[in-house]
Amino acid sequence: MKVVVTGLGVISPVGNSVAEAWENIRNGVSGIGPITKFDASRVDSKVAGEVKNFDIKNYVDFKTSKRMALFTQYAVAASMDAWKDAGLDTCETLNKDRVSVMLGCGIGGREVDQEGYFTLFEKGPARLSPMLIPKLIANEAAGNVSILLGTKGPSHTLATACASGTDALGHALDMIRSGRSDVVVSGGTEATITEYCIAGFCSMKALSHSYNDTPQTACRPFDATRDGFIMGEGAAILILESEEHAKARGAKIYAEFAGYGSTSDAHHLTAPDPSAAGAIKAVSLALADAGVKPEEVDYVNAHGTSTKLNDAMETTCMKGVFGEHARKLRMSSTKSMTGHMLGAAGAIEAVFSTLAVHDDFYPPTINYVNPDPECDLDIVPNKGVAAPLNVAISTSLGFGGHNGCVVFKKYQ
Repeated sequence: MKVVVTGLGVISPVGNSVAEAWENIRNGVSGIGPITKFDASRVDSKVAGEVKNFDIKNYVDFKTSKRMALFTQYAVAASMDAWKDAGLDTCETLNKDRVSVMLGCGIGGREVDQEGYFTLFEKGPARLSPMLIPKLIANEAAGNVSILLGTKGPSHTLATACASGTDALGHALDMIRSGRSDVVVSGGTEATITEYCIAGFCSMKALSHSYNDTPQTACRPFDATRDGFIMGEGAAILILESEEHAKARGAKIYAEFAGYGSTSDAHHLTAPDPSAAGAIKAVSLALADAGVKPEEVDYVNAHGTSTKLNDAMETTCMKGVFGEHARKLRMSSTKSMTGHMLGAAGAIEAVFSTLAVHDDFYPPTINYVNPDPECDLDIVPNKGVAAPLNVAISTSLGFGGHNGCVVFKKYQ
């Protein structure tokens, strides 16, 4: 059974619509800037990929919006846009008992958590909001999406750190293939640009701090002068359908979602296995699941975090999977423009991979100035490339040793 992508929705640092975000990605426009959501004077990393000019009241009424944490607001907005893009808002024959929601989220409502701690210790437990728990728990994004769209199939949330969005898509693929759903609203969401989260990642020495004065150059995957990742936020949603269901209702089709693979490193809680054994296996499993030979892959949207360990390991992974073909394919990191959206990262990178296949366009890795001899593949440096593109893969790697990979093919 073929599974296809029929709708897309994006709330991101590079734009709050698919058209705006994709145009900026194509043109190498960074969405990273100085942190404005809190006073960043106390933290080392002072830049982030913030969502800009977002108003949830364009999607729901004021009362409903106040019951949602920011990560839920992003997911709701992206899901409603994707639903409309797929034409499901006007589909009179849709059986909503056969429509499911499968989202990834790594952390959940951290701004709610942070505010709750201040209230608890400064004003006392009686002053905590009755909406504290419903707003901060990670599954509430999927729950709200299901309620607002009226879907009656399963509504699930996966938490595999930075691989959450990719794994959610993979499980959605399985739900359709197994016949349990005709349509799945799937992707990822995250909103972690708070002092609490930024300070936590700074204490791990994970975030870049050398480019605070030039924010748009701070995320530099595969560049020798990279010094850590940049936090991003937002949501990305794909509407997935069985080919039969999509064709029966005359839906437009962006691409085929052809395969998924997942493994664990069993190596270290936060660092990737430098041998790339687990990542190699995940990519190989995804290609086998898709029925794609390694030499048929044209493009890799890499996890590409802009950290020393990740970028070198991912280069090793591609050489291990593709052999000599690794020198012929193109591999870029769109995180260079969005920052690292954690639980939403795999989802927005799946959107960009889908559009890359649909539009025959290879997005760039920006800020590539100083070649790193350990990262010596074609990373589409600084400028995108228009050229035939039939098969794209997107990789995601999460704390805990999670490795995920998804495969998209031009629909025929």
